Amino acid sequence: MNLSFRHFLALVVIFLFQDWNLHAQNMPKKPNILFIAVDDLRPELGAYGKSYTYTPNLDQFASKSSVFQNHFVTVPTCGASRYSMLVGKLPKSKGDLSNMAAVNNISNKPESERPKTFVQDLRENGFYTVGIGKLSHHPDGYVYEYDEPKSNQLELPGTWDEMLFDSGKWGTGHNAFFGYADGSNRTGMNKQVKPYESAEAEDTGYPDGLTAELAIDKLSELKERQEPFFLGVGFFKPHLPFTAPKKYWDLYEESGIPLAPFTAIPEGSAAASLITSGEFNQYALGEEKAGLDHAVSDEYARKIRHAYLASVSYVDAQIGKVLDELEKQGLAENTIVVIWGDHGWHLGDDLVWGKHTLFDWALQSVLMIKTPDGKGNYINQIVSTVDIAPTLLELTGVKPSEKLDGESLVELMKNPELKSWRNTAYSYFNQGNSVRTSEYRLTRYYRSNGPEYELYDQIQDPNETKNIAPEKLESLEGLKEVLEKGNNGIFEK
Repeated sequence: MNLSFRHFLALVVIFLFQDWNLHAQNMPKKPNILFIAVDDLRPELGAYGKSYTYTPNLDQFASKSSVFQNHFVTVPTCGASRYSMLVGKLPKSKGDLSNMAAVNNISNKPESERPKTFVQDLRENGFYTVGIGKLSHHPDGYVYEYDEPKSNQLELPGTWDEMLFDSGKWGTGHNAFFGYADGSNRTGMNKQVKPYESAEAEDTGYPDGLTAELAIDKLSELKERQEPFFLGVGFFKPHLPFTAPKKYWDLYEESGIPLAPFTAIPEGSAAASLITSGEFNQYALGEEKAGLDHAVSDEYARKIRHAYLASVSYVDAQIGKVLDELEKQGLAENTIVVIWGDHGWHLGDDLVWGKHTLFDWALQSVLMIKTPDGKGNYINQIVSTVDIAPTLLELTGVKPSEKLDGESLVELMKNPELKSWRNTAYSYFNQGNSVRTSEYRLTRYYRSNGPEYELYDQIQDPNETKNIAPEKLESLEGLKEVLEKGNNGIFEK
């Protein structure tokens, strides 16, 4: 039978379409990413060996994940740590150490001058990107002051297809961030509040419960989209104030909560290396004030540690709900899940209640990554927050648009004993550059009040009780050079 040329072309098109469709069906689908950021979460979980902490959901997640036991952030403050993570770069200026780093470097800059976040790279390569809650510095992703109405200025323009938050009875993201169960907040109460609260409330009686519900609803929507997604979910707790429904407080017997193992200024160190707990002390109705000249009473220390742990258990429950929904929607088998703490927190360690130091208490935080085909393992090598961006880009097959300072963790996740891994993490704050290796933390301070170098033996002295730089540093060949490799001149300008 003779076919007209037009019919012949039609058959060719049909054949090519069927062939392309078959090829498309056989192509591996790009994995989704669920990225969960938790504020002030030091590794105070059962999965990190803290058996007194009630965190069943995170512990179960850890059993199926790569658990990084020695993950350190680049800056021990919320906004700067998150900015460094999102752009995959070490700080290069004092402005990069500020909570306003993303605002000043991204939001307030023309598009041509902005660094790209790795999430923007994903978005420009076919991912639908949704942010919920605190992922950069501002609690709802929009730039405005604590006591102002919510603005329409995104903190990360170009990053999100959707930026969402349910501020509930608190009205704005900032009010919710510092919110109490009755709808009041620290700012509106002029700081005449306690740094903790245990209320007879449902999970949605505090903001993180609303964030979990929003994430659950969004997962069902994302399932219907014919494109890979990045869903970022930012939880507030255990950031101050340490507030949680009473049922999470009731999980603990306060008398059984351990105290900080070392409550003094480290021998050979200086008060200038620490902080006076100003963030904690501004809660005016707290029963005791912290200071570097005294320790709070054991009774009050246990109360505050109890409050922190209750907040951790509360956020554990919210994360569990989101992970359960991921499974329920059938998305878990093709979704990378990351759980990350933006920095640590001194819970009376070194007389400090807060972050903002270059000690392990403030710099070490939770990092767990679960891949669809991965198996649970523990990784002891030293890793940095700047390693997260290249890792997620490699796992999704997306090339970074800019040079990143971190290294992908993919091979380390496959082989935790990887010999070629660099095994260092750099951090910056408080007029100091710091490096963490598997054996030491070495910090150089650029100041006149106190020792220039502080060195702590992490094997013999994991609580960093004595600065051994005067007697040991010069004999450790090459350690100063390792520190200098991370010197970006921030404190020399």
